[in-house]
Amino acid sequence: MKLHLLDVAIIVLYLLSTIFIGLWYRKKARENKESYMLGGKSLPWYKLGLSDASDMFDISGTMWMVSLCFVYGMKSIWIPWLWPVFNQVFLMMYLSRWLRRSNAATGAEWLATRFGKTGPGVGNSHKVVIAFALLSCLGFLAYGFIGLGKFIEIFIPWDLVKAYVPFDVAPQYVPHVYGIVFTLFAMFYSILGGMHSIVLGDMIKYGIMTVACIWIGFIAANKLAGQSLHVPGGWYSPFFGKNLGFSWTGIINEVNQKIKEDGYSLFGLFFMMMTFKGFFAALAGPAPNYDMQKILSTRSPEEASKMSGFVSIILLPIRYSLIVSLTVLGLLYYNEMNLKDAAGAIDFERILPAVINNFLPVGLVGLLLAGLLGAFMSTFSGTMNAAQAYIVNDIYLKYVNPAASTKKIITMNYLVGIVVVAVGVVLGFFVKDVNSVLQWIVSALYGGYIASNVLKWHWWRFNANGFFYGMLAGILSSMVFSLLIPSGQLLYWFPLLFLISLAGSVIGSYATAPADMAVLKSFYSNVRPWGAWEPVKQQVMADDPAFIPNKNFKLNMFNVVIGTIAQLCLTIFPMYLILNQKLPLLVTVVLLGIIMMILKRTWWNKLKDY
Repeated sequence: MKLHLLDVAIIVLYLLSTIFIGLWYRKKARENKESYMLGGKSLPWYKLGLSDASDMFDISGTMWMVSLCFVYGMKSIWIPWLWPVFNQVFLMMYLSRWLRRSNAATGAEWLATRFGKTGPGVGNSHKVVIAFALLSCLGFLAYGFIGLGKFIEIFIPWDLVKAYVPFDVAPQYVPHVYGIVFTLFAMFYSILGGMHSIVLGDMIKYGIMTVACIWIGFIAANKLAGQSLHVPGGWYSPFFGKNLGFSWTGIINEVNQKIKEDGYSLFGLFFMMMTFKGFFAALAGPAPNYDMQKILSTRSPEEASKMSGFVSIILLPIRYSLIVSLTVLGLLYYNEMNLKDAAGAIDFERILPAVINNFLPVGLVGLLLAGLLGAFMSTFSGTMNAAQAYIVNDIYLKYVNPAASTKKIITMNYLVGIVVVAVGVVLGFFVKDVNSVLQWIVSALYGGYIASNVLKWHWWRFNANGFFYGMLAGILSSMVFSLLIPSGQLLYWFPLLFLISLAGSVIGSYATAPADMAVLKSFYSNVRPWGAWEPVKQQVMADDPAFIPNKNFKLNMFNVVIGTIAQLCLTIFPMYLILNQKLPLLVTVVLLGIIMMILKRTWWNKLKDY
């Protein structure tokens, strides 16, 4: 263990600050439901964007991405398209504005603006989106929980602790015990202070992480100077063909087994499937989690777009400077690290904590640990806030006690937060590793979500009944697939999962009448989407001949394409910088500058135009 007094002091100071934040905003959060869940829709876009970026800078994801960078090199920039990360570009260009115009508090509440409050399937559509939201939130809680435990275990071996604990813990459950301890801190400040405390906590954590990432970047670049990494040919290139194009044989032979287990050897096929799924997932809009809550918390539709764009700018360069720096140090000192888990197998997700524990100076270790603990806590608290919003707003206030006082609503938020955390922790005990739960969330559960949520924006005839049956077919199919198919192969079954969900959506829609035309006209005139809305558009224009339909489909898609290229440039820029790849770095900077000038004209200047 390499925790000195200064490192411990930094970590303790950070943890105490989270408690102070929760207590400070307790009174503010108790003003009303909107203040607790959405910060009163008074927070500026750059604060919410920074907070949203902090929520995405999670410890489990960072451990996973360091292992990817170690194994796949520059080609690792594509693998997060599994989420897909480029959904932020779709949100930035138009979907955040569409969503924010609803003035809803949650995704389930948004359904009333699209399908109405009464009619066939409305109640069921409301219930199924709550079920999906809670499943995904609990999945993310378990995902973050197990990652944190594995991380802490390397710094504080159980052998140093067990003498002071009045019970025995099996080796495989040591990470879970550590996870529980730090989960309690995250639960405290987020339950007490609501969205206000979550945003401030995220801002403090982002500041800590920025300092730590820049510092470690200098260390990695200096260590690499005059040396070359012992990696396969093709490791430095982001481009690929049908196959991955390199082998670790004779370098670190165990990595070849990791590639085989991941299922990424046929990288071209993997990329096509990932892009196919990712495009429809991005068209569907944000899933009902912390990302959606931040969008709904903005002050206006224009600020919602700015917030989504700001996320990539402040997240990717800082995060990837950390990822590539830890990768460089991991490759330079691989033979000096112990990456074996309790069963004796090599666990590449342990690279991040092993490098921090063995090769970073006093002070930086404390900063990085505080920042990464904060990363866990911000992701955990943001996800918990989303789960609270759905249970309290869409179950308790809708079905149990619609006339609840503000005091009762806040009390319910406290109780729900505790229960959600407890269930997330219990689920964490059944998680094998970070990658397994990640694959289930992005390949199976989210796969079943996509079809219904694409149609809700783009097809007027799609109704609440179709939404319910499409979501139900997708979620049930995803659960069956996840039981029968190895996690690494789930992505390749996405087309079938998508077709099952699409069939449920279309058949369910035509089985009942369309949504009430008054509701459709209100939605269309307010949100102003493009797509298959012709019958509704004609009626809206008959009522208001001055209405101008949205004709920005081509412009939006053009912005999405160049915005995705810019996002890739932001990702790869710190990697080229720290690896001292001068020519690729220059090309990346020039390309990014050109795209930014184009987007100033085609996006920023047109934010108020649909």
